[in-house]
Amino acid sequence: MLLCIFLIFLVDALVFPTLPELFFVISFMYRPELSFGLELLTVAIIAEIIGVAVLYLIVSHVRIPQRVERVVNKYIGFLVLGDERLILLNRVAPMIPFCGAFIKIAGWNFKRSMLYVVVGCVVKYGLILLMNDFFFRYFSGNDAEIYTIAFILAVIVISFILSTFYKKKNAIS
Repeated sequence: MLLCIFLIFLVDALVFPTLPELFFVISFMYRPELSFGLELLTVAIIAEIIGVAVLYLIVSHVRIPQRVERVVNKYIGFLVLGDERLILLNRVAPMIPFCGAFIKIAGWNFKRSMLYVVVGCVVKYGLILLMNDFFFRYFSGNDAEIYTIAFILAVIVISFILSTFYKKKNAIS
């Protein structure tokens, strides 16, 4: 299960979105113990760090066309934040795909960016973990599973809505 979570988070950070929140919760439902949840959180953080760092290194060793750099910088310029803090906002309202590439192309501080990746992971998935632990402590197994899935779907929908809202708001500005 931990290897599966690692691979899902790695693919999410490197290649394309995989809805890691859903897999994170399903894995926790497999063994709804806080200690196992902390193992899942640790694996998720490690996978995110590796995925973002590998993508950063790949982009560092490839010549990026100036046109792509201009598009990336123009895109970042119209978002709410234009620096590494966008990585934190990205946890709530996903707006930057391929975070490692954005870090390199935008010229953001790598260490600060990685710190924000870790903090964002801890906050988002830690909150999800705590909510799931709450559901499994205070509700029956079936109810807890339903509430857990509903909670995650709500997180995904809210993230999508916020992402769309921020993009549209900044497109108007």
